[in-house]
Amino acid sequence: MFMKESQNTEWKESWRDEYLKWVCGFANAQGGRIYIGTKDDGTVIGVLDSKKLLEDIPNKVRDILGIIVEVNLLTQDGKDYIEICVNPSSYPVNFKGEYHYRSGSTKQLLRGAALTEFLLSKTGYKWDAVPVDGITAEDLDKESFDIFRREALHSGRMTEDDLDMNNEQLLDSLGLIENGKLKRAAILLFHRNPEKWVTGAYIKIGYFGEGSDLRYQDEIHGSLFMQADRVIELIYLKYMKAVISYDNVTRVETYPLPKAAVREAVYNAIIHSNYAALIPIQIRIHEDAVYISNDCIFPVGWTVETLMERHRSVPYNPNIANGFFRAGYVETWGRGIEKICEACKIHGVPMPEYTLHLEDIMVKFTLLKQSIVPNQPVGTLNGTLNGTLEENILLVIGERPNITQSQIALIVECSERKVKRIMKDMIEKGIIERVGGRKMGKWIKK
Repeated sequence: MFMKESQNTEWKESWRDEYLKWVCGFANAQGGRIYIGTKDDGTVIGVLDSKKLLEDIPNKVRDILGIIVEVNLLTQDGKDYIEICVNPSSYPVNFKGEYHYRSGSTKQLLRGAALTEFLLSKTGYKWDAVPVDGITAEDLDKESFDIFRREALHSGRMTEDDLDMNNEQLLDSLGLIENGKLKRAAILLFHRNPEKWVTGAYIKIGYFGEGSDLRYQDEIHGSLFMQADRVIELIYLKYMKAVISYDNVTRVETYPLPKAAVREAVYNAIIHSNYAALIPIQIRIHEDAVYISNDCIFPVGWTVETLMERHRSVPYNPNIANGFFRAGYVETWGRGIEKICEACKIHGVPMPEYTLHLEDIMVKFTLLKQSIVPNQPVGTLNGTLNGTLEENILLVIGERPNITQSQIALIVECSERKVKRIMKDMIEKGIIERVGGRKMGKWIKK
């Protein structure tokens, strides 16, 4: 008796040429052994043509797969059986154009994004590290570089001296240039329209009623740094309503989910998303839950249980992850989910629930019961934004007098520059007034 079939062991009663697929799968994974002449539990039943198989199998493996395997004749209780020892290959191995891969105790035929990732990994490339022709540092977005420099300096991950260089030198210092060409990660992180090269590189947010009833939605486009800079603020300004309480005279706003947890989950989705699938990150907000999902390719052998335990950091897009780390958005120790759970515990909401599908992952957050998500696309407002821009601004500051002009711009769906111009005109006309300083001040309707 032997051990059961596992990641590195396969039992077969007799030889068939289709088992070359299993040899291919082992070679593309961590290697393994195939035993011919055994039952599924490892019991030896023997083969009649053992000597012929000793010659045929290595020849067929060599001719069809292009690799060399060790084939041994073993005997137990007077019964001959065959052992095929397959070493892991340093290059992709295919069976008649098909790429098979051993995962757990099963063999998988790699297709689509999984095949692309496999081929890239075997050649030493990650998807986000592939150089792109026809684009230079001058084509990238100034605002995205400004965001990165601001956040990197604020987080302490880089100093003023580290950042005292031109944009091309900065890209090179971040490892985003190879042989004079920008990597895909550089375009995603810093180009104002990365979808020109990678369709689907944006974030969709939608508020849903019952079932599939979509009430309203937003799309956040731009570089990944621009998306990261805006997405959390938009979620909490437009899609969630805080419960208001007072600590003596201090106004306290309690949101249905901790910002730290949502921020970490969204940034994880941005970093680990399989952009080759051309599907945007999706955030579904319901009255009682929030779902964040993205296409992904999990490390071999990882499960949802692996995620919830302490684990090493294995970013799917290491160049993008490094950019986010330098900006201070994330860490590099695989503590993201641990931090999410800690934030949920402190906030008093249930632990996040992860669901892993074949090519995507989804995390579900359950909202605080006493918190209510708005039923209309007005953010934290009680009225609807269906008037003129000036009327909408009045409605916003009436509900949230402490709001900033950049936050107002998000809610009324207008550029910050235009909002500032309109509000300056409203101040001059005596319609509104700003009282107090920049950080502690508030807006008053006169």
